[in-house]
Amino acid sequence: MIQSAQVASKFTLFTHHAKTFPDLVTALRNSMLRAGVFKDEKTAEEQVVQVLNFDIHLVKDFRGRRYIERITECIPVENKNEYNFDHRKEKTLEGKFDKFFDNATRYFAKSTDKQLYTYRNILEYIDGEYVLTNPITTKNIKEMRNNMDAADLEAFDKFVQEHWGDVLSKNEGPITAISLMETAAAAVEGATKRRGRKPKTEQI
Repeated sequence: MIQSAQVASKFTLFTHHAKTFPDLVTALRNSMLRAGVFKDEKTAEEQVVQVLNFDIHLVKDFRGRRYIERITECIPVENKNEYNFDHRKEKTLEGKFDKFFDNATRYFAKSTDKQLYTYRNILEYIDGEYVLTNPITTKNIKEMRNNMDAADLEAFDKFVQEHWGDVLSKNEGPITAISLMETAAAAVEGATKRRGRKPKTEQI
């Protein structure tokens, strides 16, 4: 399924029984390892997150009612060279050491705890109704628009404008490990307020 989604099809639909999005990624990664396609966990996981665009999670409550609990978008984290050369501007040895340790911290973070993806809920079923909680990334919006006819495109653009504003005009850069760290605090502080519920932070 992962291989066909990468090269042989325009889109791929499949079902799975994972309870959370990280569980879904882990289960698919482990399946690839068991199948012998990959031997390295990180490489297998990287292939999985490149394929998973959206997870539509269905549940069945105790009354036997089935409904969509959430729609989650997977956002791969690009592994970029985020080191700097600020030590050259420092005049003191102490300043140069500080800049050196900044780069060393980035290096060991990448080596020991490389983050390959983040995820966010686009839509959630809350208190009996569906609530849009986060916008879809610009990249996926553009790809979705490229696969719509004129009528669907007009309706979709109207929907995007109504709920998320003019997101297509914004230069939304790729998600990187550093940008993810820098925006984490802001995301928690500015999280959508939900009727008596405290904003929740999703961790990988």
